[in-house]
Amino acid sequence: MQEDGKAVDGSMVGDVNGVDRGPGRPKTGVKWQRPRFTRKALMKCCLVRWIISSAASQGPDDSSDSDLELSTVRHQPEGLDQLQAQTKFTKKELQSLYRGFKNECPSGLVDEETFKSIYSQFFPQGDATTYAHFLFNAFDLDRNGSIRFEDFVIGLSVLLRGSVTEKLNWAFNLYDINKDGYITKEEMLAIMKSIYDMMGRYTYPSVRDEAPSEHVEKFFQKMDRNRDGVVTIEEFIETCQKDENIMSSMQLFENVI
Repeated sequence: MQEDGKAVDGSMVGDVNGVDRGPGRPKTGVKWQRPRFTRKALMKCCLVRWIISSAASQGPDDSSDSDLELSTVRHQPEGLDQLQAQTKFTKKELQSLYRGFKNECPSGLVDEETFKSIYSQFFPQGDATTYAHFLFNAFDLDRNGSIRFEDFVIGLSVLLRGSVTEKLNWAFNLYDINKDGYITKEEMLAIMKSIYDMMGRYTYPSVRDEAPSEHVEKFFQKMDRNRDGVVTIEEFIETCQKDENIMSSMQLFENVI
């Protein structure tokens, strides 16, 4: 964050420096790097922290849970081996994730209200309702109002351990609110405002009310190559990969997931 409170030009989510997030607090001035495959890196993610803490409170695991063979849930997940092949999580990590998921969502499905509850816990001083809504829709690919465990962990795998291109594709999907294949200024501004509402007002220095709009204007100047008022997936990925500020800010983006 610059001293006058403006978001750094090119940053995808603005600077959230000053918010005490504990172990998950993002560092500033660090170039984007592929996340390390460690528990510490995993625990920076709010959704993972929610799941792991629930799994820990449940006590020792048992074989039926480990194999994901529960007949009592409304939605029974795919086999563990298949999920391991589809993600970059280990079998042990998938077991822990599922134990927590099952404990919090006995039906085998997670709904939007659960997302809102998670983010209100991790960001109690802000209003996380709108951001949680947008994030839920990014995970809810079939738009049916619920997320299966498989879709949940596949999305987490991309966000935490995916390639640069995979992460950018996922980010594009988040910003493309109406899922028409384009990002408009209005959509980008809605996401920006939801993030600032959740945590930006509690940064130091404080964020001015105009910061999200200014941020989006700068973003579109870089992204909208043909000046048609929308950003395509190709423009989005190409610009992000060529801009160090944007790639650096991906670390901040990952810390509000």
